[in-house]
Amino acid sequence: MTLRMLLPLLMAAGVLLAGNGLQGTLIAVRGAAEGISNGMIGFMGTAYYLGFMVGCIMVPRLLQSVGHIRTFSALAAIAASATLLLVMVIDAWVWIGLRLVLGFCFSGLFTTVESWINSGVANRDRGRVLSLYRLIDLAAVTGAQFLLPLFGAADFTLFGLMAIMTAISLVPVSLADRSNPRPPASFKFDLRPLWSLSPVACIGCISIGLTNSSFRLVGPLYAQSIGLSITSVATFMSAGIVGGAVLQYPLGMLSDRVDRRIALVLATAGACLAGLYLASVAGDSAFRNYVGIFCFGAFALPLYSLSAAHANDHAGEGDFVMVAAGLTFFFSIGAMAGPVLSAVLIKWTGPQALFSCTSTVHLSLLLYTLWRMRARAAVPVATRKRFVSLLRTSPVFMRLARRSSLKSGNSE
Repeated sequence: MTLRMLLPLLMAAGVLLAGNGLQGTLIAVRGAAEGISNGMIGFMGTAYYLGFMVGCIMVPRLLQSVGHIRTFSALAAIAASATLLLVMVIDAWVWIGLRLVLGFCFSGLFTTVESWINSGVANRDRGRVLSLYRLIDLAAVTGAQFLLPLFGAADFTLFGLMAIMTAISLVPVSLADRSNPRPPASFKFDLRPLWSLSPVACIGCISIGLTNSSFRLVGPLYAQSIGLSITSVATFMSAGIVGGAVLQYPLGMLSDRVDRRIALVLATAGACLAGLYLASVAGDSAFRNYVGIFCFGAFALPLYSLSAAHANDHAGEGDFVMVAAGLTFFFSIGAMAGPVLSAVLIKWTGPQALFSCTSTVHLSLLLYTLWRMRARAAVPVATRKRFVSLLRTSPVFMRLARRSSLKSGNSE
């Protein structure tokens, strides 16, 4: 499948991601303005990712039943409706319930998009294509952040714009896309095969869930806590997202040429150092925080696409939905804990605790990846597939297959 055939899907993903990326910042800012505590705002992030986790289990069955386009359309419609309800009923517990619903919807939308993309690209291009997808993600979210100072968080406008973006994402998928992959023939949500494919990707997604969700959902609280204005909060968040765009494609291209875990180690080390800078050097200086969060985003935000590419390298033809759902599930495990833990740490010990926490998590991921590189050498997927193909055509394998077939026939 050519990249041109995937363009409508990538366009839909960009519009969708812009609306979703703005929502985390808007919820934090509007919630604080409405007098909702930091702990409750963090709990809204946990509810969102709890919905994410439920979606990982249930949405693949929807894909199997009705296919990618219908699943995408149904979930986008529910997400747009829930977004409008956020501004119609401003109550902490109602928002927690709606964020749960939105987490379910966006989990399904992202699982649909990512399995769709991975089914259409070869391993030699996977890192670059997933990096392009993440670049679109980061560009869309960056642009959306500046809608906050433009329109403010006090009225209906931004919630309406987010609902419009979610609804508009249906247009390219419904009318322009002709690359709709076949629904999975069968699906059983089982994390053990995914763990066998890539323990690094599984642990990586848990770690990335902890750190990236904390940045996206609690980062605005950090910025407000050090005295930044509402415009500076948007600039702070955008600086991190722009940073992620800078290294997204180069790291993806590097991972296509070497063991992907090398690129993962380099990015994790950079994220760890950037977090330490924010926690111990940046202080309350707006400029130093912009520099620090730019470097943090540059190294931390590409980690998910690197982990996903590593897992999909080892996936079979019918495994892409399982990999997408499973990695999203592992991400959700970390993301459920990340916002609450970060919000509580900020309350107890100050805003710098946010990035002390992310640096600790990134250091743990770095050490685990280095250990796995010693435990299992990288084997090119092309080599593995060629070996399996040769094995299946060997005389010994064919005799064993015939013998097994005869036994099966006799037993019937």
